[in-house]
Amino acid sequence: MALFDKIAVLNKIRETGMVPVFYDKDVEVAKQVIKACYEGGVRAFEFTNRGDFAHEVFAECVKYAAKECPELALGVGSVVDPATAALYIQLGACFVVGPLFNPEIAPICNRRLVPYCPGCGTVSEVGKAQEMGCDLTKVFPGDVYGPAFVKGLLAPCPWTKVMVTGGVAPTKENLTAWIKAGVFCVGMGSKLFPADRVKAGDWAYVSNMCREALTYIREAREN
Repeated sequence: MALFDKIAVLNKIRETGMVPVFYDKDVEVAKQVIKACYEGGVRAFEFTNRGDFAHEVFAECVKYAAKECPELALGVGSVVDPATAALYIQLGACFVVGPLFNPEIAPICNRRLVPYCPGCGTVSEVGKAQEMGCDLTKVFPGDVYGPAFVKGLLAPCPWTKVMVTGGVAPTKENLTAWIKAGVFCVGMGSKLFPADRVKAGDWAYVSNMCREALTYIREAREN
Protein backbone atom coordinates (compact mmCIF):
# COMPACT_ATOMS: atom_id res chain seq x y z
CA MET A 1 0.00 0.00 0.00
CA ALA A 2 1.23 3.52 -0.80
CA LEU A 3 2.65 5.40 2.16
CA PHE A 4 0.99 8.63 0.97
CA ASP A 5 -2.27 9.21 -0.91
CA LYS A 6 -2.78 11.26 -4.07
CA ILE A 7 -3.27 14.62 -2.36
CA ALA A 8 -0.20 14.20 -0.16
CA VAL A 9 1.96 13.10 -3.10
CA LEU A 10 0.93 15.99 -5.33
CA ASN A 11 1.57 18.42 -2.48
CA LYS A 12 5.08 17.05 -2.00
CA ILE A 13 5.81 17.39 -5.71
CA ARG A 14 4.39 20.92 -5.78
CA GLU A 15 6.35 22.05 -2.74
CA THR A 16 9.74 20.93 -4.04
CA GLY A 17 9.14 21.22 -7.78
CA MET A 18 11.52 18.43 -8.73
CA VAL A 19 11.31 14.64 -9.02
CA PRO A 20 14.63 12.80 -9.51
CA VAL A 21 14.43 9.89 -11.95
CA PHE A 22 16.80 6.97 -11.41
CA TYR A 23 17.36 3.23 -11.87
CA ASP A 24 20.16 0.86 -10.94
CA LYS A 25 20.09 -2.91 -10.77
CA ASP A 26 22.18 -2.80 -7.60
CA VAL A 27 19.85 -2.43 -4.62
CA GLU A 28 22.48 -0.80 -2.45
CA VAL A 29 23.33 1.80 -5.07
CA ALA A 30 19.65 2.62 -5.53
CA LYS A 31 19.20 3.00 -1.78
CA GLN A 32 22.17 5.35 -1.47
CA VAL A 33 20.98 7.54 -4.34
CA ILE A 34 17.51 7.77 -2.81
CA LYS A 35 18.98 8.69 0.57
CA ALA A 36 21.31 11.28 -0.98
CA CYS A 37 18.42 12.94 -2.80
CA TYR A 38 16.33 12.93 0.37
CA GLU A 39 19.11 14.60 2.31
CA GLY A 40 19.31 17.16 -0.49
CA GLY A 41 15.67 18.14 0.08
CA VAL A 42 13.84 15.84 -2.34
CA ARG A 43 10.46 14.54 -1.18
CA ALA A 44 9.27 12.66 -4.30
CA PHE A 45 11.48 10.20 -6.18
CA GLU A 46 10.79 8.21 -9.36
CA PHE A 47 12.39 4.77 -9.67
CA THR A 48 12.29 3.78 -13.32
CA ASN A 49 11.03 0.36 -14.33
CA ARG A 50 13.83 -0.55 -16.72
CA GLY A 51 16.07 -3.56 -16.05
CA ASP A 52 15.21 -7.20 -15.39
CA PHE A 53 13.76 -7.76 -11.92
CA ALA A 54 13.45 -4.00 -11.44
CA HIS A 55 10.38 -4.57 -9.29
CA GLU A 56 12.45 -6.57 -6.82
CA VAL A 57 14.89 -3.69 -6.45
CA PHE A 58 11.97 -1.31 -6.03
CA ALA A 59 10.43 -3.46 -3.29
CA GLU A 60 13.62 -3.27 -1.26
CA CYS A 61 13.89 0.48 -1.83
CA VAL A 62 10.34 1.00 -0.56
CA LYS A 63 11.17 -0.81 2.68
CA TYR A 64 14.40 1.14 3.04
CA ALA A 65 12.81 4.53 2.35
CA ALA A 66 10.03 3.92 4.86
CA LYS A 67 12.68 3.75 7.59
CA GLU A 68 15.42 6.07 6.36
CA CYS A 69 13.40 8.64 4.38
CA PRO A 70 10.02 8.76 6.16
CA GLU A 71 8.68 11.80 4.29
CA LEU A 72 9.63 10.52 0.82
CA ALA A 73 6.97 9.55 -1.72
CA LEU A 74 8.61 6.82 -3.79
CA GLY A 75 7.02 6.24 -7.18
CA VAL A 76 7.68 4.27 -10.33
CA GLY A 77 8.32 5.42 -13.89
CA SER A 78 8.47 3.95 -17.40
CA VAL A 79 5.15 2.16 -16.88
CA VAL A 80 3.26 1.47 -20.12
CA ASP A 81 0.64 -1.16 -19.19
CA PRO A 82 -1.92 -1.71 -16.41
CA ALA A 83 -0.43 -5.00 -15.18
CA THR A 84 2.88 -3.34 -14.42
CA ALA A 85 1.13 -0.44 -12.71
CA ALA A 86 -0.81 -2.87 -10.51
CA LEU A 87 2.37 -4.75 -9.63
CA TYR A 88 4.18 -1.65 -8.46
CA ILE A 89 1.17 -0.30 -6.59
CA GLN A 90 1.04 -3.59 -4.71
CA LEU A 91 4.71 -3.06 -3.82
CA GLY A 92 3.96 0.39 -2.42
CA ALA A 93 4.37 2.86 -5.28
CA CYS A 94 3.05 6.28 -4.28
CA PHE A 95 2.69 7.42 -7.89
CA VAL A 96 2.98 5.99 -11.40
CA VAL A 97 4.63 7.74 -14.35
CA GLY A 98 4.74 6.68 -17.99
CA PRO A 99 6.41 7.84 -21.20
CA LEU A 100 3.04 7.52 -22.93
CA PHE A 101 -0.65 7.73 -22.07
CA ASN A 102 -2.40 4.39 -21.66
CA PRO A 103 -6.06 4.94 -20.65
CA GLU A 104 -6.19 1.43 -19.16
CA ILE A 105 -3.69 2.41 -16.47
CA ALA A 106 -5.81 5.27 -15.11
CA PRO A 107 -8.55 3.15 -13.45
CA ILE A 108 -5.93 0.94 -11.79
CA CYS A 109 -4.35 3.99 -10.17
CA ASN A 110 -7.60 5.84 -9.46
CA ARG A 111 -9.00 2.88 -7.57
CA ARG A 112 -6.17 3.19 -5.03
CA LEU A 113 -5.89 7.01 -5.08
CA VAL A 114 -2.44 6.77 -6.63
CA PRO A 115 -1.51 9.60 -9.04
CA TYR A 116 -0.96 8.52 -12.65
CA CYS A 117 1.22 10.91 -14.62
CA PRO A 118 1.22 9.86 -18.29
CA GLY A 119 3.46 11.18 -21.04
CA CYS A 120 1.55 13.43 -23.44
CA GLY A 121 2.58 15.24 -26.60
CA THR A 122 -0.51 17.19 -27.68
CA VAL A 123 -3.11 19.41 -26.06
CA SER A 124 -5.79 16.85 -26.95
CA GLU A 125 -3.81 14.05 -25.31
CA VAL A 126 -3.39 16.11 -22.15
CA GLY A 127 -7.12 16.85 -22.15
CA LYS A 128 -8.04 13.18 -22.52
CA ALA A 129 -5.69 12.22 -19.70
CA GLN A 130 -7.33 14.83 -17.48
CA GLU A 131 -10.75 13.36 -18.30
CA MET A 132 -9.40 10.02 -17.05
CA GLY A 133 -8.43 11.54 -13.71
CA CYS A 134 -4.78 12.41 -14.33
CA ASP A 135 -4.23 15.55 -12.28
CA LEU A 136 -0.60 15.75 -13.38
CA THR A 137 0.49 15.02 -16.95
CA LYS A 138 4.01 14.73 -18.33
CA VAL A 139 5.47 16.49 -21.35
CA PHE A 140 8.08 14.09 -22.71
CA PRO A 141 10.64 14.38 -24.15
CA GLY A 142 11.06 17.92 -22.89
CA ASP A 143 14.07 18.75 -25.02
CA VAL A 144 11.99 18.09 -28.14
CA TYR A 145 8.99 20.20 -27.13
CA GLY A 146 10.73 22.94 -25.17
CA PRO A 147 9.35 25.53 -22.71
CA ALA A 148 7.37 27.25 -25.50
CA PHE A 149 5.12 24.19 -25.80
CA VAL A 150 4.27 24.30 -22.11
CA LYS A 151 3.56 28.03 -22.25
CA GLY A 152 1.36 27.54 -25.30
CA LEU A 153 -0.53 24.67 -23.68
CA LEU A 154 -1.27 26.62 -20.53
CA ALA A 155 -2.63 29.65 -22.38
CA PRO A 156 -6.02 28.03 -23.21
CA CYS A 157 -5.83 25.46 -20.38
CA PRO A 158 -4.38 27.30 -17.36
CA TRP A 159 -5.64 24.68 -14.90
CA THR A 160 -3.24 22.12 -16.36
CA LYS A 161 -0.45 20.76 -14.16
CA VAL A 162 2.60 19.71 -16.17
CA MET A 163 5.69 17.74 -15.29
CA VAL A 164 8.46 17.96 -17.86
CA THR A 165 11.08 15.23 -18.19
CA GLY A 166 13.88 14.85 -20.70
CA GLY A 167 16.25 17.68 -21.46
CA VAL A 168 16.03 19.11 -17.97
CA ALA A 169 19.38 20.13 -16.46
CA PRO A 170 20.27 21.25 -12.92
CA THR A 171 21.34 24.72 -14.08
CA LYS A 172 19.81 28.05 -13.17
CA GLU A 173 19.16 28.93 -16.82
CA ASN A 174 17.45 25.65 -17.71
CA LEU A 175 15.32 25.35 -14.58
CA THR A 176 14.28 29.00 -14.67
CA ALA A 177 13.11 28.63 -18.27
CA TRP A 178 10.86 25.69 -17.38
CA ILE A 179 9.47 27.27 -14.23
CA LYS A 180 8.74 30.54 -16.02
CA ALA A 181 6.97 28.56 -18.76
CA GLY A 182 4.58 27.35 -16.06
CA VAL A 183 5.51 23.74 -15.27
CA PHE A 184 4.22 22.26 -12.02
CA CYS A 185 7.48 20.38 -11.61
CA VAL A 186 10.45 18.94 -13.45
CA GLY A 187 11.73 15.38 -13.62
CA MET A 188 15.49 15.01 -13.83
CA GLY A 189 17.65 11.95 -14.42
CA SER A 190 21.27 11.40 -15.38
CA LYS A 191 22.33 15.03 -15.06
CA LEU A 192 21.71 14.78 -11.31
CA PHE A 193 23.58 11.49 -11.10
CA PRO A 194 26.67 11.49 -13.36
CA ALA A 195 27.80 7.89 -13.87
CA ASP A 196 31.30 8.58 -12.58
CA ARG A 197 29.97 10.09 -9.35
CA VAL A 198 27.61 7.18 -8.77
CA LYS A 199 30.41 4.68 -9.45
CA ALA A 200 32.62 6.50 -6.96
CA GLY A 201 29.86 6.55 -4.36
CA ASP A 202 30.03 10.33 -4.11
CA TRP A 203 26.66 10.72 -2.46
CA ALA A 204 27.51 14.16 -1.07
CA TYR A 205 27.75 15.38 -4.67
CA VAL A 206 24.25 14.09 -5.40
CA SER A 207 22.85 15.76 -2.29
CA ASN A 208 24.50 19.04 -3.20
CA MET A 209 23.21 18.90 -6.76
CA CYS A 210 19.68 18.40 -5.45
CA ARG A 211 19.99 21.31 -3.02
CA GLU A 212 21.29 23.56 -5.77
CA ALA A 213 18.54 22.59 -8.22
CA LEU A 214 15.82 23.06 -5.62
CA THR A 215 17.23 26.49 -4.81
CA TYR A 216 17.04 27.53 -8.48
CA ILE A 217 13.45 26.30 -8.68
CA ARG A 218 12.45 28.15 -5.53
CA GLU A 219 14.09 31.36 -6.75
CA ALA A 220 12.42 31.11 -10.15
CA ARG A 221 9.02 30.66 -8.52
CA GLU A 222 9.55 33.64 -6.21
CA ASN A 223 10.72 35.93 -8.99
